[in-house]
Amino acid sequence: MGDFKLSRRRFIKKMAKGASVKIEHLAPLPAEALAKAGALNSEALAKEGALPAEALANASALTTEFTLQGGLDPYQGPWTKAEAAHLLRRTTFGLKQAHLEQMLALGNAAAAVDAVLNVPATPPPPPVNNYDNPAAPYFDPNVPSGQTWVNAAYDVEAEGYRIESWRGWWLNRMIEGEANIQEKMTLFWHNHFATKTEAIFSGKTVYNHNKMLRAHALGNFKAFVKAVTLDPLMLYFLNGYLNNVASPDENYSRELQELFTVGKESANTYSEDDVVVAARILTGWTLNPQTLETIFVQQLHDVGIKVFSPFYNNTILQGSNNGEADLDALLNMIFQKDEVSLFICREIYRFFVYYKIDADVETNVIEPLAQVFRDNNYEIAPVMRALLLSEHFFDAVNKGCQIKTPLDLTVGVLRNYNLSLPSPTLYDQYFIRLSINFFCGGLQMLPGDPPNVAGWPAYRQSPNFYRVWISNDTIRNRNILTDVMAFQGVDVGTEKLIINHIAFAAQFSDPSDPNALIDDMLALLYPMPISVLKKTFLKSILLSGQFSDHYWTDAWNAYINNPGDPMAYQTVLFRLASLHKYVMNLAEYQLI
Repeated sequence: MGDFKLSRRRFIKKMAKGASVKIEHLAPLPAEALAKAGALNSEALAKEGALPAEALANASALTTEFTLQGGLDPYQGPWTKAEAAHLLRRTTFGLKQAHLEQMLALGNAAAAVDAVLNVPATPPPPPVNNYDNPAAPYFDPNVPSGQTWVNAAYDVEAEGYRIESWRGWWLNRMIEGEANIQEKMTLFWHNHFATKTEAIFSGKTVYNHNKMLRAHALGNFKAFVKAVTLDPLMLYFLNGYLNNVASPDENYSRELQELFTVGKESANTYSEDDVVVAARILTGWTLNPQTLETIFVQQLHDVGIKVFSPFYNNTILQGSNNGEADLDALLNMIFQKDEVSLFICREIYRFFVYYKIDADVETNVIEPLAQVFRDNNYEIAPVMRALLLSEHFFDAVNKGCQIKTPLDLTVGVLRNYNLSLPSPTLYDQYFIRLSINFFCGGLQMLPGDPPNVAGWPAYRQSPNFYRVWISNDTIRNRNILTDVMAFQGVDVGTEKLIINHIAFAAQFSDPSDPNALIDDMLALLYPMPISVLKKTFLKSILLSGQFSDHYWTDAWNAYINNPGDPMAYQTVLFRLASLHKYVMNLAEYQLI
């Protein structure tokens, strides 16, 4: 199969010689300068909580630990912007006004949750060769530009480009996704069944693994675990392909129980001997060195008797020459343990609701949710429906209690402002996606490459959990991103990726009214209400420091009545850009 890690290092070295999208930090508009436009001073604003980068670096300022209320009873309260927005923030990668209106029109939480869980049944079109670069010597000799590469033969020179083509394709699915949970759920399972693209230098293998996660994301969890167990990327990542009767490898057997099914959160759990015995059952599954597809080699399989610990009721499994039947027997035994449903429901809860699971949450949410899981034969969709429709999920204290992941922030900026990635040429498409992905990597979340088999620490590392996303470096880079998108933009070939501030304002019901405009904008961009002082300051930006609302109304109407007037255009554009920059710099924009 070759030295895939060496091949990846060669690819990275080659890419380092190429061009890159350069993002520079433009001169900021600090609170001190903006405050000159109105009656509020920056000192008062800072006291109110408009946090600069230095304060945001103290991640504890962003969230305070608390206990959520309510249980799994269906939510029967009012269906307003706040509830619809909360549902979409947690199940997609950023709220769009059109999607918010779509959810509101459904009239109640049950219909909205059903809509969010209604994902497309057919797989999306696969990624294509968008990496052939006219300015560089490399062209894929086996796949024409614009055609998919997912069925092409292995080519060591092409695989690095294909992996980044896939990564960009998945990023774009997050950006362009409809109002459903499909890509967020795929990311959840990518974090749960964590692998790394660098484990095996094969674009097709990485793509097929992601395709498998998406296909099973709301399906049967037992079938999902079986598919993951036999997946080529997982077999290679956790050394399953090396596991044989003469030399058992316990790596996958351990993670199957510790991270993927049973967990180790209970004092009563599997033993080290169970890891050894399960590894024997999993012998014989390996990879075809030519195709990198999973195969079963009977001669490498352990057909002996396997005896498990009292945790598994001293189960005895007789080996056979049928590796798939032996695998089914192992999974049937594991799934007889209630710990599986409890562990997975805790994982789902930490990702979609909150990291703190105290005794009340365990009793009133996790345990009944796990019962739903078992009662539905480990189908995932009923669990998600019960959780997302619950009083607990919609509890007011739950809104805005998570810090945005790097993907929620980066993709969310584009979705909030209705932006798509420019693609003047296919290679421009490839490179802007590549650049955004590696910017996310700099923020500690490169899709396709969690730090290790346990996934990203934000979902497991106590006591910090989500707070690990925020540091001096990452908050500075988060603010650089939003500042650039507000004022400077990024050149993508002959086009520019930048917020269209006027189009964003124009989508609301009455953009000429500064009060209505700010209310509508904040309902979209913030997960909780803000103080009167902050809102008054935001309005002062639109009013350019004046006190009467007509200063904004007159400016907006002057532009609408004569959009070709450069003075009217620049006046409205600068005020809106300044407002949006400031809104995205406040702490509330870092929360969902």
